[in-house]
Amino acid sequence: MGRGRQVYVDDLVDASTIADRLGIAHRETVSNFVKRYPEFPEALGMWGRTRLWNWPDVESWARATGRLP
Repeated sequence: MGRGRQVYVDDLVDASTIADRLGIAHRETVSNFVKRYPEFPEALGMWGRTRLWNWPDVESWARATGRLP
């Protein structure tokens, strides 16, 4: 079986953290990004009922789309 991608625990973020880092008032906006933009990074998985993303992936997307300087 092949090795998966290495992700650092400190880079795992939920929708609330993404919203905070992007200066968005509501975490629900992140859910809208997921639905509206197919290029938004895929969540890595779930922790309980919470979706988790790799922050460097989200940060790259946000910079490429002008949502983060």
